[in-house]
Amino acid sequence: MDTDLYDDDHRAFRQIVREYIARAVTPHLTRWEQERRIDRKAWQAAGQQGLLGLAVPEEYGGAGQPDYRFRAVIAEELADVGASSLNIGLALNEDIVLPYLLDLCTPEQKQRWLPGFASGETISAIAMTEPDAGSDLRAIRTTATRSGDEWVINGSKTFITNGIQSDLVIVVARTSERSLTLFVVEGDRSGFTRGRQLDKMGLHAQDTAEIFFDDVRVPAENVLGAEGRAFAYLMERLPKERMLIAVGAQAASEAMLRWTTAFVRERKAFGQRLVEFQTVGFTLAELQTEIEVTRAYIDKAILALNAGTLGPVDAAKAKWWASEMQNRVAARCFQLHGGYGYMMEYPIARAFVDARVQTIYGGTTEIMKEIISREIVGPRTSP
Repeated sequence: MDTDLYDDDHRAFRQIVREYIARAVTPHLTRWEQERRIDRKAWQAAGQQGLLGLAVPEEYGGAGQPDYRFRAVIAEELADVGASSLNIGLALNEDIVLPYLLDLCTPEQKQRWLPGFASGETISAIAMTEPDAGSDLRAIRTTATRSGDEWVINGSKTFITNGIQSDLVIVVARTSERSLTLFVVEGDRSGFTRGRQLDKMGLHAQDTAEIFFDDVRVPAENVLGAEGRAFAYLMERLPKERMLIAVGAQAASEAMLRWTTAFVRERKAFGQRLVEFQTVGFTLAELQTEIEVTRAYIDKAILALNAGTLGPVDAAKAKWWASEMQNRVAARCFQLHGGYGYMMEYPIARAFVDARVQTIYGGTTEIMKEIISREIVGPRTSP
């Protein structure tokens, strides 16, 4: 859809993204889904094309360009070809892990870790979720104990995006009864192991795994930020994480509507094209209206994110609404495809199953509504 969000620089960048996708992504999508893994070459090709490490300063090999609209362009173009798994993997690297490093690393740490993000050589993950600690970070049990000039980490994490291929993991660990600390753990550390790749309902090409820490020793120089400040750091950066989910949901919804509109224009039933049936036309009208209205809010939120004024409540609104909309759009577009929608050769089939997790990770819909409601009615009091 038309939007005033982008300028000529973004439009030129979009062409570069499309060239990358045509060359390094689209030809491999089916194989990646079947093999349950995205080739590292796709990351490296993105780095060579200048699509990674956009916010990384030039002295570390990046573009020095923090404008989130460039990342939104990538999300939109990947959604257009149904590359949700790669979209999530790249977003995890660029929009979740990288901001922690940019904001909290010392100059020495930046020199160690940032160049790999810009080149595409480093795939990263963030390890918060545990078997008994999802949205409640206070329930985290993974521990880090000081031992001379090192920290010793023990525990396990689950549902870790990029978990199998990650070269660098930001780990949230308990360093005292009341405090959490962030650590950077390189993938080749002794005692750091990866469990099975989890067999997910959707996002098949995205490697999600359990990871384990058995007396993993990291130097004190691998502490990220100040000791005991992890909870505050996580809370400060959650709005951006939720915005990237909202942007992905919006992009996927627009793509699904495009695919479906093209399908019903061609597909015939009872002697006429599906698009000529009033009920089909009404469905398309409803979907387009909902998508465009949501786009207006998402665009506003992106500009607020760029300006540093996006708050947790507005991010929660964008996340819950756009992700729920994505699932509504997926279901209705799937229905308009009829039996063909159930065939994996049609992109709507993959988009349908990929959409479901959007209302769960990054904070469930219920958590988002709780955040919003507290601003309206104030904090809840115990009876």
